[in-house]
Amino acid sequence: MRARLIFTIVSTILEEAAIVAIVLWGLPSIDIVIPLPGLIAIMLVWLGWAVFTYRMGSRALRQKSLVSLPSMVGSKGIAVSPLDPEGLVKIKGELWIAKSAAGVIEKGQEVVVMAQTGLRLVVRAADSG
Repeated sequence: MRARLIFTIVSTILEEAAIVAIVLWGLPSIDIVIPLPGLIAIMLVWLGWAVFTYRMGSRALRQKSLVSLPSMVGSKGIAVSPLDPEGLVKIKGELWIAKSAAGVIEKGQEVVVMAQTGLRLVVRAADSG
């Protein structure tokens, strides 16, 4: 985390320097002049955006995976599309490609995970034995 923070600070400083260079030298060469308060406002907005994206990225990186394949067997979910024999199921808020173990499973029907093959799940209808 510390290296990412240092990288973020350095890259934000370089981005702010680029903004200053563009506003002070680049834009006046094409007859666009932004006053000093405008430059300060632009830099503050850019800094706010950098802080916001850093915090959101940090939160996403700290978040643990809700579902992992070894813990899927026995989990219940809902068929998002018909499984004839393959389709999509939603388990613990995540979409997975699944194959019906037997028969057609209709959209909206509850399913139970029986096994996995690669990144595909093998499911059966929850009401079937």
